[in-house]
Amino acid sequence: MKFFKLLLLFLITPLFAQQGGMWIPSLLKGMNESEMKNLGMKMKAEDIYNVNKSSLKDAIVHFNGGCTSEIISQKGLLLTNHHCGYGAIQSHSTVESDYLQDGFWAKDLTEELPNPGMVATLIVSIHDVTETILEGTSTLTSEAEKQNKIYENINNLQKSFTKEAWQENKIRTFYEGNQYILFVTETFKDIRLVGTPPSSIGKFGSDTDNWIWPRHTGDFSLFRIYANKDNKPSEYSKDNVPYTPKHFLPISLDGVSEDDFTLVFGFPGRTQEYLPAIAVEQLVNSINPAKIEIRDAALKVQDGFMRKDKAIKIQYASKYASVANYWKKWIGEKQGLEKSNAVQIKRDFEKEFQKRVEKNNKTAEYGNLLSDFQKNYDEIAQYTLAKDYFSEVVLRNTELLSFGFKLYQLEQVYNSKGEQAFNDRKENLIAGFEEAYKNFNPDVDEKVFEQLITLYSNKSPFTPALLKKENYSKLSADIYKKSKLTSYNGIKDLLKGDAKSVIKSLNKDSGYELVKTIADNFYANVAPKYDELNTKIAALQRDYMKAQLELFPDARYFPDANSTLRVTYGKVKGYSPNDAVYYQPVTHLEGIMEKYIPNDYEFDVPTKLIELYKAKDYGQYADNGKMPVCFIGTNHTTGGNSGSPAIDANGNLIGLNFDRVWEGTMSDIHYDPEICRNIMVDIRYVLFIIDKYANAKNLIDEMKLVHPKKGNKKSRKRK
Repeated sequence: MKFFKLLLLFLITPLFAQQGGMWIPSLLKGMNESEMKNLGMKMKAEDIYNVNKSSLKDAIVHFNGGCTSEIISQKGLLLTNHHCGYGAIQSHSTVESDYLQDGFWAKDLTEELPNPGMVATLIVSIHDVTETILEGTSTLTSEAEKQNKIYENINNLQKSFTKEAWQENKIRTFYEGNQYILFVTETFKDIRLVGTPPSSIGKFGSDTDNWIWPRHTGDFSLFRIYANKDNKPSEYSKDNVPYTPKHFLPISLDGVSEDDFTLVFGFPGRTQEYLPAIAVEQLVNSINPAKIEIRDAALKVQDGFMRKDKAIKIQYASKYASVANYWKKWIGEKQGLEKSNAVQIKRDFEKEFQKRVEKNNKTAEYGNLLSDFQKNYDEIAQYTLAKDYFSEVVLRNTELLSFGFKLYQLEQVYNSKGEQAFNDRKENLIAGFEEAYKNFNPDVDEKVFEQLITLYSNKSPFTPALLKKENYSKLSADIYKKSKLTSYNGIKDLLKGDAKSVIKSLNKDSGYELVKTIADNFYANVAPKYDELNTKIAALQRDYMKAQLELFPDARYFPDANSTLRVTYGKVKGYSPNDAVYYQPVTHLEGIMEKYIPNDYEFDVPTKLIELYKAKDYGQYADNGKMPVCFIGTNHTTGGNSGSPAIDANGNLIGLNFDRVWEGTMSDIHYDPEICRNIMVDIRYVLFIIDKYANAKNLIDEMKLVHPKKGNKKSRKRK
């Protein structure tokens, strides 16, 4: 009964909306606006989202498809996380000029570094198009027919909806297919690196501190959007100029105090807040443990090589960070779901759900939802596990296998579409492989392969029979000695000639033969059944969401995250993760010095930062003689919110979102306001590093610095 009461409090009261939720910015008028004002916000909903005049949304940028960034000057200066810019920073780094180790600061526009392929997307407008997208689906009984009709409607509307020539229409689904929203977007393709602190600041604490509070990481980097002379998106050109935005964020120098209002604006990637209990149970007991074990094995191998060889450390820096990020997140998520008793809370909710189904005479529509969930999740369990093993081992963490899988797809293109399609794909692959092999080390990958193929063969359901009889150490040595997939020259050699010659060469290569055996097995024995059951589950989830909205009319439901623009609001707040433990909401530079370990790759501190600390040379960025570094709040964030601005009650930038606390990483599945906290870099620490550490005063002079708490809205120059 205790958990059931907690759940109803979580779902129905305004407290839920104040301490959780990812809300569509065009729909804030009404309850959301009232809640934000009750929390201390001094803006109006129109100040956050407005089509007819500039608003906060015009400064919020989807950074390279995976993170968020914000515009902080009239010259298109972008602020995002260090880890979001990590790949670009790495690509410009060499052993001689190691920007990961030493940092990089452009002193003027001519020194800013282009990043081919990097994009930055702005939202122009948002439109509810549900009625148009669902038109003609109500009479269809087949789920496949419904989806085909929806896809047809989406394609037609994306083509016909009014936009400018340089803009795009993108339609996304919300509430599990019960709502559809169209976004008009502008995507800029000339994005240049402006500045980054060394990893000893931008990645301070590295994997040990990842997802952890207290945190002391200066996780930021600076880029700039360039446009053509008409201020429109353009491919890279030396004639391009800095983009002039409709709005950029002023920066507050007043800092934060506990209970201050915070608004985080960005592009959260994916949440699954409304899953049934059986789905969460499988996640905790089966799926997450398997993925954790695979990545743990890969990371141990890579770390061993990276610690011994600086060139390998640079090669694998971005890959290692990417793999480690969700490895640690899944560990915290599993523990958090268990600690918060999420499965039982969902079961208690399902009992109330079933009662309301019967009370409202909705048994014919919704009476079998929960039992159908149980049946289909029981059946899909082994296929989901097999799919995740295939994804983690073949597609993500063993590069030889992932390279081989791209070639496997090339052979399928030839079989299904013919030689012309094959040749087009082949040329694209050759170009892509050239970049990929720059960061490939066969010695490292061989040892990763050996560990992961052992796990795959012995623990994944539906493993090919021949793999179960192998000596995995010998198999690894043989493949990495004989296969041409271990080098760029080798793979180019395999791809020489016409389609038939290439296919013949591929099928004689031992590495490719193994990939093909694994992939053929997956597509014959796993994928078809998984797709069939997953389609059924998706339809059930859509109906379950519809039923919740209908049967709990007073509850506050936000749509799950789907990489679209969202607002989440809350307060600066500490928390108590365990008995007799309370975490303060703000950390300081003193904490960096307490963690300092000379020459340690995670906790080393640059000499100049130590000197600034000893001299207490913090300039105008100090707070009562101390240098703030990070703070936490109750904002509901997830992957994709990396780089999101933390905005104060007046619309000024106060911080930069970059992480969540480990105890609350389960917020993608189950948000608990007691322990779920997002972690933000204090903007004053960002400014301090740019100004005092990097001496990049040209960048400070670009920004608009304000003192809203003191009533001074005018621009403040640095001291």
